[in-house]
Amino acid sequence: MSGIVKRSDKIAFYGIMEGQTLTYHRMSKFTEMSVSKNPKEYSRQYIDKTFEETDVVGYSPSMSYNFDEHADNPVHADIAAIHDNEVIGAAAVRPILVVDFTKDGATAGTFEARLREFAVIPDGEGDSTDAYTYSGNFKVKGDPVVGTATTTDGWETCTFEPEE
Repeated sequence: MSGIVKRSDKIAFYGIMEGQTLTYHRMSKFTEMSVSKNPKEYSRQYIDKTFEETDVVGYSPSMSYNFDEHADNPVHADIAAIHDNEVIGAAAVRPILVVDFTKDGATAGTFEARLREFAVIPDGEGDSTDAYTYSGNFKVKGDPVVGTATTTDGWETCTFEPEE
């Protein structure tokens, strides 16, 4: 084992309301999902220094996404509906849970996870001749909540328990 964390060691799950239940579905069949931390900086030049000092004072994380639409994928269907119906405001906010399979939870079969609300920001669609594609960004809407995730179906869906 090399100790290198692979892309498949951190998996994102997308929250969808199904009746009265919020279900976190694995974000499968995405062709792109990259995280940008987008740090907010404060820089200043002191008169007694020959250089400028910079501090990080905040973050505004975002995740770019791209997928070839699959008709049997509930995550794709939800994001496509946001695109197609030009959904705005709170109706376009979804929770995304990132499970880190390199960090075991306190009990067997649980893993550390971070839950955060994101606005779904559509960008483009239909950019390929091979499949119908959707692209955009998930932009942060709140603080992260750290906890643990578990599954009963081989990580197709999962549940989240926040730390106390």
